[in-house]
Amino acid sequence: MRERNIKEENRAEIMRITELSALEVAIPLKKKIRHASFTRDANRTLLVCCRLEDGTVGWGEGLPRPYVTGETIDTAMQQFREADLARQLSGRIDTWGEAIGRCSELTLPGPADDDRGCFGNTVRCAIELSVLDAIGQRLGEPLSRVTAHVPEAAGLRELRKTVQYSGVITATSPLKERVSAWKMRLYGFDQIKVKVGAADQDDAATLGRIRRIVGAGRDLRIDANEAWRCDSLERKVTPLLPFGISSLEQPVPHAEVGGLAAWRGRIGVPLMLDESLCSFRDGERAVEQGTCDLFNLRLSKCGGFAATLRLAALAQRAGLRCQMGCQVGETGILSAAGRHFATSVAGLAYLEGSYDRHLVRERLTREDLTFQYGGTAPALERAGLGITIDESAVERVLVRREVVPFRQAGQPPASSEAAAY
Repeated sequence: MRERNIKEENRAEIMRITELSALEVAIPLKKKIRHASFTRDANRTLLVCCRLEDGTVGWGEGLPRPYVTGETIDTAMQQFREADLARQLSGRIDTWGEAIGRCSELTLPGPADDDRGCFGNTVRCAIELSVLDAIGQRLGEPLSRVTAHVPEAAGLRELRKTVQYSGVITATSPLKERVSAWKMRLYGFDQIKVKVGAADQDDAATLGRIRRIVGAGRDLRIDANEAWRCDSLERKVTPLLPFGISSLEQPVPHAEVGGLAAWRGRIGVPLMLDESLCSFRDGERAVEQGTCDLFNLRLSKCGGFAATLRLAALAQRAGLRCQMGCQVGETGILSAAGRHFATSVAGLAYLEGSYDRHLVRERLTREDLTFQYGGTAPALERAGLGITIDESAVERVLVRREVVPFRQAGQPPASSEAAAY
């Protein structure tokens, strides 16, 4: 009995957070990525490192997008610094449920007029993933097990050994579009997303070129990234329908998203929300107003693993489908988290991500999580995120770091310290 009590006591001591660190890193991309809302060749990415009492380390990632959730890397670092994390996340965490609950209840400083409830989702996601990664390692279970511990997502639980990712063709020159289309065909992608709506792009000509190359049998969907307006939507979409598009993602800015209700079912193609689907409030409004047929879920913009599960469950109850999306230029940390989500959630219509080797110059993980031929990829079965961080790669891209030590019993109050690199 005494031996068992000692083991339980040691386990309780181990399952406490002793430090959280936020790292701003600069991730260069291998090529310029362009769509109607933005062009980028690098990311300012937020990493969070969670250290437990026994030295176990977990990692999380978030990518702030000012045109999506209003966040920048500076606001993310400020929120991390001012959130009093040592008070909110201290104490014993013995189970998945306790870890999920603690992260879900996390409050962050932010603007009073955040009606959508999405400002700070980058920080929430990065913190939550780092905690779940560390706790998962201590429990000896992969992150995909989290789906079984979010009650709202009970009906979504489905473990799979493999998943299949989509290909994406970004807005570019006609020659590069042809090259990309041939790559998609030769690489065996069954589903392809095409970026449309760029000011200098003839969308009908683009889709015509791509459809001729990839053939009639492949699923082709389009993403306008808020490029159009409700009053011109029919004029923009009608010339594209002959190319057999399966869905239209975020055709109008968020300010006009309510107007999509009048077009849903009339425009000739299912509508998907992305920039307008960043929080549970966004999801509830989309269901109430009838503005879409699909949710595009992305862990970083939606506030983490558990929050994204709750959005997927909301969609299921409303009879809507979901795409599991990704952030352009995410590293292997978010790629791994997305893989765990995809291999544990049923009914995803489309899956994006794991472009690691094809897109980022520093993936930060020793494992190569890039999808294989046809977009296929295996489930990750090791504990936590199931990845090994390349610390030398992190140091190469590090810009600055914020450290929050946690006060344990008998220790003086914790203070935050910052180090610039």
